[in-house]
Amino acid sequence: MATLGAPVRVSPLIKFGRWTALVTGILYGRSHFNSLKAKEAVIREEETKKQAIRDAQLAEEKLKNNKQEMIYLAGEAGVKVPPNF
Repeated sequence: MATLGAPVRVSPLIKFGRWTALVTGILYGRSHFNSLKAKEAVIREEETKKQAIRDAQLAEEKLKNNKQEMIYLAGEAGVKVPPNF
């Protein structure tokens, strides 16, 4: 093992610069996160509205496809389909 010498005393100016950079970075990160959080909230709200519309369209399409499939299966099985079905 190599022997290490005594640690060098760090200049107070360098210490101050390091702490300033750390605090500045934390504050910048906090403000940047909050700005991104606000943008994401708007995007999620829009997606929620679109999702409701899309779910309604998919439910309608599923109902239509189910009806068509039942008519097809009735025809294949030889069952007469009622006229108001």
